[in-house]
Amino acid sequence: MRFALGIEYDGSAFQGWQRLSHGPSVQAAVETALSFVANHPLDVVCAGRTDSGVHARCQVVHLDTASGRTPFALQQGGNSRLPDSVAILWCQPVPQDFHARYAARARRYRYTLLNRRTRPAIHRDTLTWERHPLDAPAMHRAAQALVGEHDFSAFRTVHCQAPHPNRNVHEISVRREDDRVVIEVQANAFLHHMVRNFVGSLLPVGRGEQPEAWPGELLLGRDRAVAGPTAPSSGLVFLGPRYPASWSLPAEVTL
Repeated sequence: MRFALGIEYDGSAFQGWQRLSHGPSVQAAVETALSFVANHPLDVVCAGRTDSGVHARCQVVHLDTASGRTPFALQQGGNSRLPDSVAILWCQPVPQDFHARYAARARRYRYTLLNRRTRPAIHRDTLTWERHPLDAPAMHRAAQALVGEHDFSAFRTVHCQAPHPNRNVHEISVRREDDRVVIEVQANAFLHHMVRNFVGSLLPVGRGEQPEAWPGELLLGRDRAVAGPTAPSSGLVFLGPRYPASWSLPAEVTL
C-alpha cells in the first residue's frame, strides 16, 4: 500500500535531505524510524531535496509498505522514533500511481532575513542576519524580472546536476514584517541553490548598492560569476510542494 506523508524538520543538524554515507541526513532519520514501525526496510521518495542546513515546513514523501500499519500508527510510531528536529505532520493512503516528486506541479520556498543592527540570539538557525537597512519594496520590484519561464544560469550553482537551466517561476514576493524581510518564491521546480542565489542578488538592491534593474540584467546575461553570492542556508525553508486537488492531500500542499 502506498502512503503520502507530510514532514517538518529543522535542517540545522543535517547535511541535507538525501541519504549519505558520511553524515546525518533527514531521509536516513525518517527511513530508520518508519522501518522500525513497519518492521521491514522502507525507502521514502521526497518531493524535493533540500541542502545542508535548510529547513522544511511540509516536505512530502511517499512510501510503499505491506505491513498493515494504519496511517495513525505510521505517524505516531514514526514520531516516537524520530529526533526532536523532525516530525511527521500527517500520513494518508494514496493511489499507487501517486509520486511525491513527479505529481507535484509547484514548489514553494521562504527565505527570512533578520534586518536589524544586532545579531540574533534566538532563532539564529532559522534565519539570516543582515545588519544593513534593506529597502524591501525595491527588492520586490527588482524580483519581478525573475517571474516567468527563463534560463536561470545566472542563479545556478556550478554543482547543479539538472539537465537544463530552464525553470518557470510562478511568483516571487519580498515584504517587510517588522524587523524581518521575507522572500517567498514559487516555481514549477528549482535549480541547485536557485533561491539562495536569488536572495544573494536581491540583497545589493536592498542595500542600495545596485539598481532595481540589476537582477533582470543578470538573468539575461546568464553568467553566474557576476551575480550576487549564495545566501546562507539557515534562512531558507521549503514550505512544500503543491499538488492538483484530485490527489485529495491536505490544503497546505494543494493548488
